[in-house]
This record gives sequence, structure tokens and C-alpha cells, in this order.
Amino acid sequence: MNLPKLILASKSPRRQELLKLMDIEFRIVLKEVDETYPDNLTPEEIALYIAEKKARAFDESVTDEIVLTADTIVCIDNRILGKPDDEAHAVEMLKLLSGRMHQVITGVCLLYKHQYHSFYDVSEVYFGELTDDEIRSYVRQYQPFDKAGSYGIQERIGLIGIERINGSYTNVVGLPTEKLYRELMKL
Repeated sequence: MNLPKLILASKSPRRQELLKLMDIEFRIVLKEVDETYPDNLTPEEIALYIAEKKARAFDESVTDEIVLTADTIVCIDNRILGKPDDEAHAVEMLKLLSGRMHQVITGVCLLYKHQYHSFYDVSEVYFGELTDDEIRSYVRQYQPFDKAGSYGIQERIGLIGIERINGSYTNVVGLPTEKLYRELMKL
């Protein structure tokens, strides 16, 4: 791929790995951004709003590189599950997801030459019934405190608990690579 240099504005090892697997060269630059959002937004709008907010932090300082920002949220019953506060909160979230379908929504923003190119993807994830033991063991061992919804699909809980997905697997990991590739080609 013959792209301008790319900045990944994310500390997510999962996003970094996905870009490497796509053979995209990038460097990581992080900026602190307040991730609050207005109460009246839909889940899709929230993911886009935060991704664009992260990109705005770079608007004045970057022109010849593409800045890639993203935000992934988990939504069940119109309730947003962010990153858990602690072990008890993580257990509570996973119990809520157990035996049910939820949505994983990733908003992505590509900032290039002061232009914002934003898109999102939605995947439906179906968890089978998880026992309290499976949930507690996963939270203790994997400490999913940096993950929306308290889980990583590529980790043990995803391997034993997820029955099916409607949509993009990589979106659930944290970056919808199929859509990202198409959007990068447009630039």
C-alpha cells in the first residue's frame, strides 16, 4: 500500500497488531483526550464523536500524515458498557452479557490534511451462558480493565463463550480493518 505516513493515536495493542497484519507502517502518538460525550447521542454517534474528538487533538499539528483514531463501545439494551472500573464491575458486565446478544460499535476517524473522514461499524456478538466461575477466573487472569464490555474476543472468554458474530470480527477486536482499508484507498 502506497500511503502517506500514518499515525496511530491509540495505545491498544490489538489495534497495533491489526495494522501490522495489514502491512501498514505506522508510528504511535498519544494525546490525552476527554472521552465524555453529550447524553443525546445514539451508540453509533457516541463512537464517532469520541473518535473525531481524539482526531481534533491532532488537527493543528499534523498535515502530511494520516492520523487514525478509533473508539470501540459495547452496547446492550441501549446501555453503553465502557471500560470497567474494577474487578467487581468487570464481573457485573460479563454477567450482563452472558447468554445474550450485544453490539460492538467502533467509530474510526482518519484525519488527513485537515479533512476528517469518519465511519463506523457494528457487529452483533452472541455470548453463550457463562458460569460465575468462568467469569471470575477470566477477570482475575486477564484483568480486562482496558476493554469496553470487560472482554477481549481473542482471549479465553471469547474463545469459550462467544457462539457467533454477525459482522466483522476485527471490529469486535477494535478496528474494522475491511472498512478501514477501503477508506484508506479513497484517500
